[in-house]
Amino acid sequence: MPDMLLVCLLSEAMTTRKRSGMAIELDESSIIQASSQFWEQMLAMKLDTMATPDEFCLGAGHVLGTVNLSGAWSGRIEIRMDEGLSHQATATMLMQPVEAVAEADALDATKEITNMIAGVIKSSLPRPCAMTVPASQIAHERYCGQMRDRHSVAVAFRHDSGEIMVSVLMHAAPGAEGSWGAVERTQAG
Repeated sequence: MPDMLLVCLLSEAMTTRKRSGMAIELDESSIIQASSQFWEQMLAMKLDTMATPDEFCLGAGHVLGTVNLSGAWSGRIEIRMDEGLSHQATATMLMQPVEAVAEADALDATKEITNMIAGVIKSSLPRPCAMTVPASQIAHERYCGQMRDRHSVAVAFRHDSGEIMVSVLMHAAPGAEGSWGAVERTQAG
């Protein structure tokens, strides 16, 4: 039943406006609750919420998990993790030593983490709302992204094994600037 409680809390905290530019209104506490509950209950790992900087960066080699959403609400949910945290989470999920984790295992685990967190967020969105099968990859470039703007909200967390960022990005309405609205990304080598 704890998952149902989380879904109810997210439903109350998350609203969207249907107007030109489709501003996103998602409380950071919703992402914190969804993420923390998953990490603590499923993996027995405690993540600390980081102070909200204007921008969050991860180096090349971090793991990226994504799902796309379409329907009454369109957008994307991204999970970006340091390699160390990705391997620690994978080892915990597979009940094996960290040094035994292969890249393919880490990518599969990242898909599952993305699916679990994104599924809770999706259940709070206006219906109909379809979610793609999660994808994952190793990011070969440094990533820096804004923590919040008109079309996105993100929360960064820290664990002894590394850092993670959970982002919800709303797709811009037709005619709005850019395909992902005002969301800005910087990738530098």
